[in-house]
Amino acid sequence: MVVKDASKSGPTDVAFATRPSPPPVSDAPASPPASPPASPPAPEQPHSIFDKRQRALIVLIVSVAATCEPVIPIEREILDSLTQLEPVSGFASNIYFPALPTIANDLNVSIELITLTVTSYLIFQGLAPSLWGPISDVKGRRIAYCCTFVVFLGACIGLAEAKTYAAVLVLRCLQSTGSASTIAIGSGVIGDITTRANRGGLMGVFQAGLLVPVAVGPIIGGGLAGSLGWRSIFWFLTIYSGVFLVVLVLLMPETLRSIVANGSRTPSSLFARYPLIVYQQTTRIKWDPRTTPSEPAARKRIDILGPFRILASKQAAPIINFLAVYYAVWQMSITAMSTLFKNGYGLNETQIGLTFIANGAGSMIGTLITGKILDRDYRRIQAQHHKSQPAPTQRPAAADPETAVSSDNDEDSDLPLEIARLRLIPLLAFLQCLSVLLFGWTVQYPSRVPLAIPVIATFITGWSAVSTQSAVMTYLVDVFDDRSAAASASLNLARCLFAAGGTSFVMPLVNAVGVGVGFTVCVAVQVVVAVVGFGVQRRRGGRWRREALKVREREREREREREREGSGEGIRD
Repeated sequence: MVVKDASKSGPTDVAFATRPSPPPVSDAPASPPASPPASPPAPEQPHSIFDKRQRALIVLIVSVAATCEPVIPIEREILDSLTQLEPVSGFASNIYFPALPTIANDLNVSIELITLTVTSYLIFQGLAPSLWGPISDVKGRRIAYCCTFVVFLGACIGLAEAKTYAAVLVLRCLQSTGSASTIAIGSGVIGDITTRANRGGLMGVFQAGLLVPVAVGPIIGGGLAGSLGWRSIFWFLTIYSGVFLVVLVLLMPETLRSIVANGSRTPSSLFARYPLIVYQQTTRIKWDPRTTPSEPAARKRIDILGPFRILASKQAAPIINFLAVYYAVWQMSITAMSTLFKNGYGLNETQIGLTFIANGAGSMIGTLITGKILDRDYRRIQAQHHKSQPAPTQRPAAADPETAVSSDNDEDSDLPLEIARLRLIPLLAFLQCLSVLLFGWTVQYPSRVPLAIPVIATFITGWSAVSTQSAVMTYLVDVFDDRSAAASASLNLARCLFAAGGTSFVMPLVNAVGVGVGFTVCVAVQVVVAVVGFGVQRRRGGRWRREALKVREREREREREREREGSGEGIRD
């Protein structure tokens, strides 16, 4: 046996040469020379390089951005005899209500014409996210946010200087176009920076932030309109949106995974690069630049019809329609509150406003708690699912979602999402039906039932309704992870259409058959929809979701083949 000189040995031979004695001679064939050891493999990438502090800042930014989003229609006393539909929501709509009679007088038009500005706002509220959502899924969240706020800012300046009714009507449509997509884009951002295991909690925080203007918007609007005139409302919104646009440009990083991956890829665009590089340098998450793809993923085309396709897809249509009906009934009960409390209990406008605090408090508390439960449920179902898999495919759930290894939803395609995300839906649906019945039958007899009972009912209704919405939205973001903003836009479109229809006939229904019977009819519709819509989703949704996933994977493979063929032709040329 020939022994190499230690001075000429490689890394493996050094260890051999330093042994105290040579190995025993063996009759076995000599093994081939040891090759130099390969460099240690690069660590797997985390799902997102944004740490807890950075994620908290991002969620705060998107929550503040969404305060401009119109969410909750209710009736205001000043329009009781004229319309049943008013959106109380983000500042753009809440702050507008107290000034409606003043605007009508100043522009010398009827209150009926002024209410058309509310209706037009609602129409564009439903349609605008179908435009901006797909844009943000392709071009990026940051550019979509900035464009929407530029539109909103310009509309606010125009409204502050508007001299005619036609200008107010057109500019309110433009204002809604700019503000109504912030929920869809924000849902996409949260889908980008979270895993399924911690998405529910942050989605709950995001949803809770949307409800803040419900309480303070009318107060600010009434104070401004009463002291400085109605135009001051829009100057306030101009300052509000202008300051926030600056904050957005300075602090909001690009998060779209097809552009920045998990945040570790630095995009070529200067606008998308900053402030992302600051987040990369200051994050506490360990990540290796060697594992970052140098080229972005294949860019998708902007699909304006994407939200409509999701709305019509069998893996999403049952649960979206279920939520839309429950959302509409919630809005119908809120819409009727002002008139019923005024006529039944003799409350004035200030007292009526205070009764809405219960609904808002229930909504915010409910979505925060439900978000935490969604995270816990997902981790429990995920652990059970992995334990049930054959040994070679078992994968332990990440103890800390912040350091979870990057993966897409294909790896957990067999995980029962319908159980992990929608387990609470039957309980929440039951609570909402019960609270709506309680509200309807107690308000019908104001002389026998104290006001506290129907107010408590609105607290439960708000809790269950917003919690249901949070669970369904989280589920849709999980299912449509590559087009989460479009999925949120489809949900927004359905709930706006159903709510607009429901709130338009709630008072005629109540006047025709009575409060108790009217809301009993609404609950009966809810029960039927729950049995059909939710039942179908629970039983068939998983199978349909996996089938759609296979179809999407085949489409992606065909796109990759076309790209390879195109690159091959370019090389030959």
